[in-house]
Amino acid sequence: MEGDLLKKIMEAVEANDSGTNRTASSSGTAASKGCGLTEFVGAAIGDTVGLVIANLDATLRDKIKLDPKYRSIGIVSSRTGGAPHVMSADTAVKATNSIIASVEFARDTKGGAGHGSTIIFASEDVSDSRRAVEIMLGELDENFGNVYGCDAGHIELHYTARASFALEKAFSAPVGKAFGITVGAPPAVGMLMADIALKTANVDIVTYASPSQGTCFSSEIIITFTGDAGAVRQAVLEAREVGLSVLRGMGQNPVSVTSPAW
Repeated sequence: MEGDLLKKIMEAVEANDSGTNRTASSSGTAASKGCGLTEFVGAAIGDTVGLVIANLDATLRDKIKLDPKYRSIGIVSSRTGGAPHVMSADTAVKATNSIIASVEFARDTKGGAGHGSTIIFASEDVSDSRRAVEIMLGELDENFGNVYGCDAGHIELHYTARASFALEKAFSAPVGKAFGITVGAPPAVGMLMADIALKTANVDIVTYASPSQGTCFSSEIIITFTGDAGAVRQAVLEAREVGLSVLRGMGQNPVSVTSPAW
């Protein structure tokens, strides 16, 4: 009796192991296939996908108000991340013969406090659009290092010594000038960060955004500012310390999404 029971148990365990192995094998095969479309460039952190279209349909080109000379586009969209994507796109547009056709934010973050984003590059040659998407995807890990998150909210700090056309399109940044961004959620965190940033150094505010003004109803306060490179950087650093301190005071442990860039 006991021998029969033990035999049945062992058979059930072996059958379960076999099924698990088949499932894992099937899942691994599906994952390894990836995407074979020529339009697919890659994927990255933040549920980000990068695609390229070599010859955009003329009616779509009209709808997005794109000059007919730009036949090709690269499009990068994410569920999570706004400023990190714009910073990454800014690096990409500096390094390629492409333009920023549009920057849009969506109320997303997969239910969190912030945004998702969609950025469209355009170029006369498809190789430039593809290269811009590749560069942008490659920059995301570093820029997400300046995003600190926890259950209660998040903060973001971004800095560049020389803003280019992505930052101009998204945040009205003066091209060629040092530029900083601070983001805080809940919004009270962002307001304190903004106040500290503007009081810390001789910087000039460029834009202000809150849940019902300048955002897609995200639960954040965001400011951007410009000035001397050293002043902008110092303002960003001071805002980071204040934002982290408040989130810790809420009983949280905010950590960088990847690894802090500075």
